[in-house]
Amino acid sequence: MDARFLGIAELTETPSTAVVIDVMRAYTVAAWAFARGAERIVLAQSLNDALALKARHPEWVALKDGAPAPGFDAVNSPALLRSADLGGRTVVQKTTAGTVGALAVKDASLVLCAAFVVAEATARLLRARECAGVTFVVTGEDGRAEEDLACAQYIARRTTGPGPDPADFLRRARESRAAAELAQGIREGAHPDDVALCLELDRFPFAMAAAQEDGLTVLRPYAVPT
Repeated sequence: MDARFLGIAELTETPSTAVVIDVMRAYTVAAWAFARGAERIVLAQSLNDALALKARHPEWVALKDGAPAPGFDAVNSPALLRSADLGGRTVVQKTTAGTVGALAVKDASLVLCAAFVVAEATARLLRARECAGVTFVVTGEDGRAEEDLACAQYIARRTTGPGPDPADFLRRARESRAAAELAQGIREGAHPDDVALCLELDRFPFAMAAAQEDGLTVLRPYAVPT
């Protein structure tokens, strides 16, 4: 498998297969939303788009980065979402980096969104599809976020051969700028348990695939046979 690791701004063409990485916290949050029963996640272009979707569908659950805000039901924190009852609900998600990355490659033949919590399932799906080339979109810090790059490299290695020792990849994420900012309370809408939850390797058995549905970019869990 030919793997490329690019920031959002470095995407000059639509790849055939894209894996969009946001460890802290968009796609850790998305995985938790599915684990708590969400049926699908609509990835919104902007905060205004998210609010407009929520206005048209009051039963949907809208979440965003940062502090709580009028019109939104939740914030982008796995710890704050882990006790939510989302059975059968549609979630609307807008974040600073993760959702932007997915929307940038929404026309790819296969779009997967990933974090450490779904790493093995994501690698297993890439193997099953026999993808010759995969573009890993490193969403944080203009493509330089160490936690996202470490996760992308781990999944790439896991896809092409025997599973590497995850310890170093997780250490890089634990020592990243994003982890420090979350631990220090610099980022609003965070919980003290967020970093630990973002570093739970293979917590969930599903991958997450995005596709176009009725003009919306929709993320759904994807069960991958072992």
